[in-house]
Amino acid sequence: MNKQKILIGLALLLFVCVVVWAVRTVPQAPPPQSIETESKTMTYDNDTIKEEKNGKTVWELTSETMTMDADTRDVTMENLTGKFYDEEGRVVTLTAKQGHYDAKSKDITIEEDVDVKTSDGAALSCDKLLWSADESKLTADGHAYIKHEDMEATADKIESTNAFHHFKAIGHAHIVKGVKDAGAEGAGAK
Repeated sequence: MNKQKILIGLALLLFVCVVVWAVRTVPQAPPPQSIETESKTMTYDNDTIKEEKNGKTVWELTSETMTMDADTRDVTMENLTGKFYDEEGRVVTLTAKQGHYDAKSKDITIEEDVDVKTSDGAALSCDKLLWSADESKLTADGHAYIKHEDMEATADKIESTNAFHHFKAIGHAHIVKGVKDAGAEGAGAK
């Protein structure tokens, strides 16, 4: 019976050792992995985007570098040129350092060294040029300056729905008629 007690004790001791070993050697759960939500982008060199409506081109923008977010379809442009066309045939031609196209709203923001010319002879400069797709409106925003024939205007904003043939000057607006051509390079121009 003594032998039996010793064997039961050894079996019990062996069982306790196995349980302790099993508890101590259980692997720890790996730390939760952070889910990265990096957006995927595609970059194009010397590419053009444009919008057409009823078979006519509304606008087109070409840039040295164009980066598109694959998820949102938004486009960022660097060193761009572009054209906006109105229904009466006038064309706004522009150059700028940067631009952004919002795919959801179809609005465009163009900024940094914005220089604009129209097919009927107007010249415009501003800090930022905005295209509102819903209103088919161009807005020269920030230090806006326009010169056409013998008229020049400065304002915080200059808005137009017809390629700046007619426009609305908003905020600190100053319009001068009878300006000679020499004034185009002088006061008010950037």
